[in-house]
Order: sequence, then structure tokens, then C-alpha cells
Amino acid sequence: MSRHFKSSPEEGASLDVFRTADLLARAPTQVIKAEHLSATQYNVLRILRGAPEGLACGEIANRMITRDPDITRLLDRLEKRGLVSRARQTTDRRTVLTLISPAGLDLLARLDKPIQDVHRRQLGHLGPARLRALSELLADCRSHLDSSAHLSKPKAVRA
Repeated sequence: MSRHFKSSPEEGASLDVFRTADLLARAPTQVIKAEHLSATQYNVLRILRGAPEGLACGEIANRMITRDPDITRLLDRLEKRGLVSRARQTTDRRTVLTLISPAGLDLLARLDKPIQDVHRRQLGHLGPARLRALSELLADCRSHLDSSAHLSKPKAVRA
């Protein structure tokens, strides 16, 4: 006797988002790997390019696409490659700011067009109006998830 489980529309949509995110990540990841970067390292460099005054480690972690529990080691690897630099803040010696280096900016500049080309090939067929609608729907989902208290641990299912 076989039981067929019918998923909810919410579960179906979640699975569609997971599958699509995986497919969308593949091509940019290959472009980034050619420069010996991980997706999280690339994400950090882009964050720092948008903050030329530098950011504290915790603020970088807050802005990341995916959470990396070991942001310090990630920054160590980028610093070792000369892509970022770190310096103690003069007003508060407890705070260490990370800044993107000229080499980091050059690396991102080399990646900008290939990454934009990948995104255009992947999503350009949707057109501006549908892309805006998609972005709005996804932003609404993130906003709800970020602000909701129901992100606590799910209850265990007993067999």
C-alpha cells in the first residue's frame, strides 16, 4: 500500500526557489572559480567595494548573502591574497575595519562583465517588468522571514 503525499503550495514554491537558486548559482560560480575565489569570498569583496570606508567584521557578516560562521578566517584568506586590508579604528581601538584593496577592486573589475553577461543570459529573457516583479516577490518573502519570530527551531516530528 503506497501513500501519496500532496505537498502544499508553500512547499512547492519553496522547492522551486531552492532548485532555481541552485541553477542560477552554477554559472557565476564557474566564472568566480576561474579567479580562485569562492562565492562567499566574492560576496565579501562586493560588500566591501560598496563600503569604501571599510566595515567591521560583524557588519560584513550581516550583509552577506549566505551566513558564514567563520568570517574571520574568510577575511584572513582574502587578506593573505592581498585583496583586503584590516586596520584598527583610531576612535575605537576595539574595532577592526576591513577595506577592499586596489588588488581586490581590480579583481572585481575583471569579473564585472563576465558576471553581468551570465546574469543577462540566465534572466534577460524575463524582461525588465517581470524581473522587477520577481525581485519584489523575493524581497517580500525575505522581509517576512527576517521579521518573523517563527524562524525558531521547528518542532521534531515523532514517528
